[in-house]
Amino acid sequence: MSLREHIRAGMLGLLVGDACGVPYEFRRPDELPPMDALDMEPPQGFLRTYAHVPLGTWSDDGAQALCLFASLLACRQYHAHDFASRLLRWHDKGYLAVDNYVFDIGNQTSVSIARLKKGLVTSDSGLSGERNNGNGSLMRSLPLALLHRGDDVALVVDAQRQSKLTHKHPRSQICCALYCLWARREWQRHPNPWADAVDTLRGLYRVNPGFTRELEEHVRPDEPPAGHGSGYVVDALHSARLACEEDSYEAIIKRAISLGHDTDTTACIAGGIAGLRHGVESIPEKWLQRLRGKDILAMLGLYEALPETVESQP
Repeated sequence: MSLREHIRAGMLGLLVGDACGVPYEFRRPDELPPMDALDMEPPQGFLRTYAHVPLGTWSDDGAQALCLFASLLACRQYHAHDFASRLLRWHDKGYLAVDNYVFDIGNQTSVSIARLKKGLVTSDSGLSGERNNGNGSLMRSLPLALLHRGDDVALVVDAQRQSKLTHKHPRSQICCALYCLWARREWQRHPNPWADAVDTLRGLYRVNPGFTRELEEHVRPDEPPAGHGSGYVVDALHSARLACEEDSYEAIIKRAISLGHDTDTTACIAGGIAGLRHGVESIPEKWLQRLRGKDILAMLGLYEALPETVESQP
């Protein structure tokens, strides 16, 4: 695939995954239909979450990812203030949300946005306690991997910076950095994308003992893929890894949803990787056709030519 095709595949993979997971959110695995029956439209008789939201609608996951995507396109680099302003527009006015309707916003993101409104600078707005490690910054980070043309060091720095806006704890920053490296290795067609991303991050963290300790003791990237589909950032990352063991886009999304709980986010994170790995043509046509917000996607160029590069901010 060309770079433009990779960008489109990653973003549509993320958004379709998010939309597929929305109807099943907050359900335990045993409350879900059988995995082969999972679909963007749940089986008849299943009481879907957010029943008032039309099927095919992406949630806060997709909207925040589009905010970062739009900011990178506009600034051609990561710009914390521009990104923050777009998140505020999304929160207050539904910017880049389908029908301008905001739903499913995470508590930590909501608190951090309130802190921005009170005048806190972008480097201090995110919560940094150990219990502040939700998956809200991980779920939106893919656009950096797709549009960032800096080297791996610059990509990791900016992945961590975008996390700090709402999720400042090192663990959240590390998961975002690792996911972005993983996604970059996927579109580079590396034979072992996850392992190479881990090796790269270890090398970069040699000068940072605190981050190395978090990586090895809490993220534990060498452990086999396993997850429970929860909102905890480490579990969300490993749940996506588990789903991505499947051999097609559709199977990856269904496996992600089958884990239950934070189904839209698990499917969003895994969907971005699946789109990069398998291409737009692997996304079921019925899912693409039912995906809403196509006017937003057209406005952002996801059905048209995309710019080739986004540079790292000095």
